[in-house]
Amino acid sequence: MKTLTNARLGDSVVNIAVEGGVITSIVPADTAPENTAAETIDVGGRWVLPGLWDHHVHFNQHALAVRRIDVSGAESAAEAAKIVADQASRVRLQAGQPLIGHGFRDGLWPDTPTAEMLDAVVGGVPALLISGDLHCAWLNTAALAMFGHAGHPTGVLREDPCFALMARLQDISDATLDEWVADASTAAAARGVVGVVDMEMGPNVASWQRRAAHGFATMRVQAGIYTAYLDEAISAGFSRGTSLGGSSLITSGPFKILTDGSLNTRTAYCVDEYHGTHDHGLLTVSTEELVPLMMKASAAGIEPAVHAIGDEANRLVLNAFERVGCRGRIEHAQLLRVEDIPRFAALGVAASVQPEHAMDDRDIAEHHWAGRTDRAFVLRSLLDAGAELLLGSDAPVAPLDPWVTLSAAVFRSRGGRAPWHPEQSITVAEALAASTHNAVKVGHAADLIAVDRDPFTATGDQLRTMPVSLTLVAGSVTHSAS
Repeated sequence: MKTLTNARLGDSVVNIAVEGGVITSIVPADTAPENTAAETIDVGGRWVLPGLWDHHVHFNQHALAVRRIDVSGAESAAEAAKIVADQASRVRLQAGQPLIGHGFRDGLWPDTPTAEMLDAVVGGVPALLISGDLHCAWLNTAALAMFGHAGHPTGVLREDPCFALMARLQDISDATLDEWVADASTAAAARGVVGVVDMEMGPNVASWQRRAAHGFATMRVQAGIYTAYLDEAISAGFSRGTSLGGSSLITSGPFKILTDGSLNTRTAYCVDEYHGTHDHGLLTVSTEELVPLMMKASAAGIEPAVHAIGDEANRLVLNAFERVGCRGRIEHAQLLRVEDIPRFAALGVAASVQPEHAMDDRDIAEHHWAGRTDRAFVLRSLLDAGAELLLGSDAPVAPLDPWVTLSAAVFRSRGGRAPWHPEQSITVAEALAASTHNAVKVGHAADLIAVDRDPFTATGDQLRTMPVSLTLVAGSVTHSAS
């Protein structure tokens, strides 16, 4: 039992009582406490809100990325190689371990990454860089040999070969990975995160079963399931919301399947050609392959969550939902045909979107999707058409920080630049609704945060850097700034 005292809720200052993981009463702050034995936390007049969810993360990749060389600021292949060269001497490599960087975005680079370019700065040390969108990897000659790609003509692996490489890079002990995941979850709690939908590739359910059994309780987790593990999940009787490892906080999540690539890697599958090319991108799973997989998952009570970024990929996925007749979600939905926008609500398909991607990719989109960006990252249009929005980060593609996500959704700007397609902005209230699973009301889960600023009057930068003083998950403190 605990009571949050002096909590600002709208125009009122209240005391919020919590017991058994739920809110049991909300009374004016000057009301005498009902239970004097309850633990008291003085919120000090801060704003109390529902805790925040990130509806699309890759948690292992996020935990790994923060320990790799950051090349996200590189504006050319040569600059990325120089960053690696400058940082290489500071990285302690274990025997047989490659030098790894993360975060490059080559969509507008003036030069082309090659294996030889990395060779020139690290010599014979195996070195590789993972792109910011996780759909591409750049390896030097030694790394190509290490991972079975000797003689590769460019040193750049895209889509499935890249995903296979990233899986091999997780060849570390469960104990070490779980420790890094715990560190990352603590950092997320400090930003007000109470839950994530983890779309990590690999044996995700088994990983979270293990963590749950070991007492992980920093946040709620819905563990996504990929095709390779779908039959196993169905045989085990998992459906949406099945408890994992005996934890009420960790449950099985949606069935995740990718049908195209990404914008930065120029593999998102589009109706029109990429500017200056004859390339439409890459369809990785056809409709005829997708429909039976979705039918199998939905029949078992597992909601499909289908990756589609290009407008043609989104059209085909919506067609698949229509044929299957199930509800679900499309992950990313970055470029849409105007006529497909109303179909989300009509088919009961949620749009799981990542607003910070629009800030990262606005210039790339203007170049590669020239003349089409009025229908890219269309949050306002989706909401106005009645679609359900689910906000997330796709971490480590964007920061696992919901305030960054909220700011991008509301202000469509970053770093002092003019808003990009501000007609697609949504309100703070709408962004919060797309980032929460509960309300600050009696009977609701005590997943709560206390923040130092009023989010409804904050500027874009103030929202992006919102100080979070307290985070509770099911009534338990997971972060406290005091």
